[in-house]
Amino acid sequence: MSQAGHAQNAAGAGEPNGEARGRWARTGLVTRIALSALTVAIGLAIVFAVLFLAIVSLRQRSLDAKHSQEVIATANGLQTLVIDLETGARGFAITRDERYLDPWNVAAALYPREIAALLELTKDNRVQHDRALAIKNDIQTYFSDYSVPLVDFLRRNPDKAKDVVRATRGRAQVERIRGRFERFLKTETALSERRDDRAQRTTRNSLLVGGIGLGTALLLILIGAVYVNRAVARPVRLTADAASRIAGGDLSERLDTQGPGEVGQLERTFNTMADSLERTVADLEERNRTLVESEQVKSELVSNVSHELRTPLASVLGFSSLMLDRDLPPEETKRYLEVIRTEARRLASLLNDLLDLQRVEQETLELRSEDVDLNDLLATQVTLYSAQSHGHTLQFSPSGESLLVRGDRDRLAQVIGNLLSNAIKYSPEGGTVEVTTTLIGDEAWIWVRDEGLGIPTDHQEQIFTKFFRGDVGRELGIAGTGLGLVLARQIVEAHGGEIGFESEAGRGSTFWLHLPASPLPGDVDGREPSLAARHDSETRHGV
Repeated sequence: MSQAGHAQNAAGAGEPNGEARGRWARTGLVTRIALSALTVAIGLAIVFAVLFLAIVSLRQRSLDAKHSQEVIATANGLQTLVIDLETGARGFAITRDERYLDPWNVAAALYPREIAALLELTKDNRVQHDRALAIKNDIQTYFSDYSVPLVDFLRRNPDKAKDVVRATRGRAQVERIRGRFERFLKTETALSERRDDRAQRTTRNSLLVGGIGLGTALLLILIGAVYVNRAVARPVRLTADAASRIAGGDLSERLDTQGPGEVGQLERTFNTMADSLERTVADLEERNRTLVESEQVKSELVSNVSHELRTPLASVLGFSSLMLDRDLPPEETKRYLEVIRTEARRLASLLNDLLDLQRVEQETLELRSEDVDLNDLLATQVTLYSAQSHGHTLQFSPSGESLLVRGDRDRLAQVIGNLLSNAIKYSPEGGTVEVTTTLIGDEAWIWVRDEGLGIPTDHQEQIFTKFFRGDVGRELGIAGTGLGLVLARQIVEAHGGEIGFESEAGRGSTFWLHLPASPLPGDVDGREPSLAARHDSETRHGV
């Protein structure tokens, strides 16, 4: 195969037939085999055609020879009848016995049919046909003008028989007729011999052509077998050997890709498969490392969940025990019930996050579709979370117009609540949390900015990874399971939107998201704020 590749390169380097060789090199193996088979088939067809023509010619020559034999036999039979006419009349003249006229009577009855047959047989040969006509005329003249009158005369004048026998007129006519027959038969015999010679030559030529054609066909078949072995069998053996080495663990094995047509494609496909297998093995090794890391993450999850469950459960159990064991005043009882309700809500939130994560992974998370005004939704969420921390100030700057989207209000509230909750939790020193919305083109944008701890650069790629919380949250004892942002991203993307962030360690974070906006009644399609307004909004919110 490498020699074929060098030959192709040399042909393409400037030889006049380089382009043709290049096209042949690109020809598929099936096409090549089909062309080879077609060549053999054409050769065999030519051989059989020549043999068929030779057989047809031989048959024609045989028919011609048989025809000549029939002409000769008919002519001989007719000549015999003429002799019977002459000898019958002469015998009757000598013996005056009517029995000697039997051959004469038979010949007189048969010769018209025989002469007609001879004329019919010689229609294909003008010279012989003319001679047959001359014979017919002579016989007719002899029979009508001499033989019949002679027999009638002898029957009336038996005493004149000796004079008739001594007469030479009839004999001369018969001799002239026999001379015509001799020339006719000589010509027909020579023609028959020539036809026999042609038939024999045709037979010899047919056998010679058939032998050459058969030898050529066998040679073409042998060449085709050698070509198939070189173009198919050898590359397949090399491929099998390479596959065995890869099965033995040598993933670096590759094949030369200079094979013709489908063989070259097989070699390229094999190399692609080997590359893919090598990448797959590397990927499996990487996944194995990832699984090990995932086990560590799950261990951390168990630890986090256990911690998250332990604290509220301890509060619920402790305060419920106090309420059962002591007779408490109504005010204190109410305060304890509030604590129990708050901790129960924490437990419910944790379980809901875990259930939502399972639904997302199983692709069974259901979303309702309704018109949601993000300005109203954000105002409600900001009011709700403002009451959770007295050390934080939540500022909401809504867009100057309704910000309608089509989606699930509760799930979008879950996303906003998670962002606000994170902004508060990861700003332990307090500060301001800014929430801003605007309409850019046909997208509704939301920014949530805090002045908290920020996200270290080496943790930013893992923020939307399940169970990831980072070192800062664990060190400061900030509650959480690392599921909130994962769920937020899945919900936003399910609504056809996108979520992201900008952050710097120690300088706070800005989380942003955008959703497809629903057109307002009476709005003009394609409305978009000015570039200056868009630039001011993005600059103000750190995007």
